Amino acid sequence: MAKLGKRTRTAREAFAGKEEVTVEEAVSLVKSHATAKFDETVEIAMNLGVDTRHADQMVRGTVDLPNGTGKSVRVAVFARGAKADEAKEAGADIVGAEDLMETVQGGTIEFDRCIATPDMMPIVGRLGKVLGPRNLMPNPKVGTVTMDVKEAVQSAKGGQVQFKAEKGGVVHAGVGKASFDEAKLVENVRAFVDAVSKAKPTGAKGTYMQKVALSSTMGPGITIDVSNATGN
Repeated sequence: MAKLGKRTRTAREAFAGKEEVTVEEAVSLVKSHATAKFDETVEIAMNLGVDTRHADQMVRGTVDLPNGTGKSVRVAVFARGAKADEAKEAGADIVGAEDLMETVQGGTIEFDRCIATPDMMPIVGRLGKVLGPRNLMPNPKVGTVTMDVKEAVQSAKGGQVQFKAEKGGVVHAGVGKASFDEAKLVENVRAFVDAVSKAKPTGAKGTYMQKVALSSTMGPGITIDVSNATGN
């Protein structure tokens, strides 16, 4: 078994015996022990009572974090003509059509979010095996297949986070940086949990929100009292 570093041991000792805490206490603990040499991301993980093998239990959506993510998001847009110009003016990093498809097929993926106008989907559809596994495939359900390219690009750049339940019903995302003020992190956490709560699928049975945990990139996790997580 690998020997734990001093920083990790200290964090685990601080977290020991603390479970089902408030969002405020979790944020304070995670933030105070995010002591790596870089600005760690504060990450949330939620265990949901869903079986993603069933279409009516799929959880997917987006949330605009009130204080952003603290991360620079590179946005690619598949569009032509006026919509391509609109995307560039809105701040898209990469804009193209067949040329962009060929770039992606060649293995070059230099973006974190992919947006497309509906007319471009026959082209984008050829990239399913490449973009799908990376959760980059444009989808109308999360607003990334749209004619409102400007809004989509600005939302992606402004702190919008996509979420999707993975195998086992786990949803996870970054909700800010350790350098954020505690109050801003608390707001982001509550906004994210609230969005996932509202995305409860019709087929979900039993307890929907089973566990919520917060951690930093290099730190241990701490569980949050589910009833306290949304602030409702």
